Amino acid sequence: MKKYFLLASLIIFANQTHALDAKDKAIDIPLPQLIGSIAGKSSGLTDHKGKIIYLDFWASWCGPCRQSFPFLNKLRNDYKEKGVEVIAINLDVDITEALAFLKDFPVDYPILLDPQGRMPSAYNVRGLPTAFLIDRKGEVFYRHLGFQERDKNWIKALIDQKLEEQPQ
Repeated sequence: MKKYFLLASLIIFANQTHALDAKDKAIDIPLPQLIGSIAGKSSGLTDHKGKIIYLDFWASWCGPCRQSFPFLNKLRNDYKEKGVEVIAINLDVDITEALAFLKDFPVDYPILLDPQGRMPSAYNVRGLPTAFLIDRKGEVFYRHLGFQERDKNWIKALIDQKLEEQPQ
């Protein structure tokens, strides 16, 4: 029993030591836009400097992403005027799968394409969806794996709290 606990603790600790955590500076790797009038143009976090960013890593085959996309689109539209942006990084190798997903779950926020996995590697993403909340100073203040209905209220609460701490 002890060795299983030790093994589990080591795995958890190993995963946490390499992941971006609170107060870490967000990593920006410009990536091509997937959709919209600027499709193909490189974009990154610096294009949204001074905003609170919900950075979402997703793929078309991700079940919880189907739940998160409508919520994230509403979140983005409700908070846009307050200086909040959602940026999604798609990890599909086949772009047509990502585009088909977006036909079913259209969004108003930027979708960047990273089939080589440079950004998720830099952020040590271990599952999808994984999200990072980044403050106006460009520092990570929260990391979240997965998405469930019950996550909606506390995501809003975290953003509201950061908006109070760092007004526009």
